[in-house]
Amino acid sequence: MFAHRVGRNALAAIVALSLFGAAPGVSHVQAVPGISVLLDDVGLQFDAAPRIEKGVTYVPFRTVGQALGIEIAWNGKTQTVQAAGSVKGETVEVLLHVGSTTATVNGKQVKLAAAPIQREGRVLIPLSSFSAQFGVGVSWNQSSRTVSLVSPQKEMHLRAFYAVQSFQERDLVSSMNSVAYGWSRIDRDGQFTLEGDEYRMPAAAGEVTPQSLVQDAANQGVRPYLMVYALDGSGELTRMLSDSSMRQKSIDGIAAAVMENGFGGIVLDFEGLGFKLDAVEQQKLFNQYVKELKNAVASDISLSIAVPPLNGAYKGYDYKTLASVADDLIIMAYQYNPVGTKAQVPEPNSLVEQAIKLALEAGVPKQKLLLGISLGSEKPDSVDDKLGLAKRYDLKGAAFWRLGLFRAYNSGMESAVHASAIKETES
Repeated sequence: MFAHRVGRNALAAIVALSLFGAAPGVSHVQAVPGISVLLDDVGLQFDAAPRIEKGVTYVPFRTVGQALGIEIAWNGKTQTVQAAGSVKGETVEVLLHVGSTTATVNGKQVKLAAAPIQREGRVLIPLSSFSAQFGVGVSWNQSSRTVSLVSPQKEMHLRAFYAVQSFQERDLVSSMNSVAYGWSRIDRDGQFTLEGDEYRMPAAAGEVTPQSLVQDAANQGVRPYLMVYALDGSGELTRMLSDSSMRQKSIDGIAAAVMENGFGGIVLDFEGLGFKLDAVEQQKLFNQYVKELKNAVASDISLSIAVPPLNGAYKGYDYKTLASVADDLIIMAYQYNPVGTKAQVPEPNSLVEQAIKLALEAGVPKQKLLLGISLGSEKPDSVDDKLGLAKRYDLKGAAFWRLGLFRAYNSGMESAVHASAIKETES
């Protein structure tokens, strides 16, 4: 997608955006079927079709503004539009007047390529000014009649999973707000353990120890989490959740591991619930476990839960209740492609967007939702599509599976991620 960020100023001068809903009336505006608008390579749906007037292409702005997180206010008495947003952490306020080619941007007057106009109860503003002020990239594909918009870089919470050959990319820890170390699991006997084949506490390598890695992250202001992995493949997870003594034993083990190794949080990645067994009963068991774990650890220990998407096969997760207990939820919106699909075949944007919508509709506050992104599935020109969706729905941020994959296939993934999103500045 970044290759299409060309000709922004030239194109922006001939493209404009409309603002508010249509009112009945007659106009010479020409309807243009087939014109589409993409934001970060994902289509925008409008309540009115894009159109052309006197050779200028217009699209409804309210949808675009909302998708970009821009606040829009219309004053019918003064015929002015006020737009407020943020570019790289800096607030930008734009005031436009219908019929005037002069806008006010953060208190300073700026010349517009064209004056805002009003048609059929709509206010249309020139994209040239809007794009420049809010950092929106623009391109036009004549053959497909597509307007492509690229959202500006945004600060958000970024989390990475450190597991399975992540050591070689440990230098990327500093670019994250938090890191989840996949060093523990619930084993086939339903027991919590720091030993095993994949998810285990690694051995020390000279002066580099697991504890030193955790402490180094904390020293950089990056919150270290202990990830606890479990799979209900043979019913071992359900067995543990159903047995009060096993449940308490695992909780005690997690709490001890957190305290002894200096972790500041816990990520539960309990997979496979609600596939074969009764989904409602599985939800109740997991809810109970999460509440007991939360009560068993210190109040300053954050709790995060990785959950499968609601448009997937696993239904044993009560999103609303889990979000009410945990500090955040990571929606693992991937593995939609068929089993055996080769690496770097991007996950379908439509299904990822649907997963976000379903999570929000289920009652997860957007400020508690992290979009899980599998770097094994994405390319540099597709990962920003997913980050664009996290921005579009104003989510807390994104969680990457995993360190070790940023540079595994090519050298462009890291720069592609950070062109779209960077770690938020902690207040």
